Amino acid sequence: MLWITRSHVHVDRVACPWLITRFVDSDAEFLFVPKNRIEQATQETGGIPFDAPGVELGHHEGRCSFESIILKYELRDPALLRLAKIVHAADVAEDIDTDPLARGLEAIASGFGLRFPDDHENLAHQFDVYDALYAWCKLDVAKNSEI
Repeated sequence: MLWITRSHVHVDRVACPWLITRFVDSDAEFLFVPKNRIEQATQETGGIPFDAPGVELGHHEGRCSFESIILKYELRDPALLRLAKIVHAADVAEDIDTDPLARGLEAIASGFGLRFPDDHENLAHQFDVYDALYAWCKLDVAKNSEI
């Protein structure tokens, strides 16, 4: 399936494609367009829009887009839910200090954006970061459930 979002990826627009390919649609393809072309691109391609104003898989009721995707697809993996807290805090400016890892993830996203301005290339490099962070979240959840 084709998934459509805004160009110039940052935290949520990297985390969402990672989540989609790992847990929702392993054959996903991504189209990055300017914010003002999301609706047009969706109509022209039939793709699923995410992390854009006014779309179902966007920011709603205090959730970031990553959390909206988790909710829509009923993902319940505790490590994924832990990762969602980090992504939310890193993506929602006023919540940046609600998770101790958020400022680091936001800095990493900024650095990758500077190194790899092409969105597809950026994703290719950052997916390893999210794979590693998800592995850490599994460990963190297991450690905290033993207490």
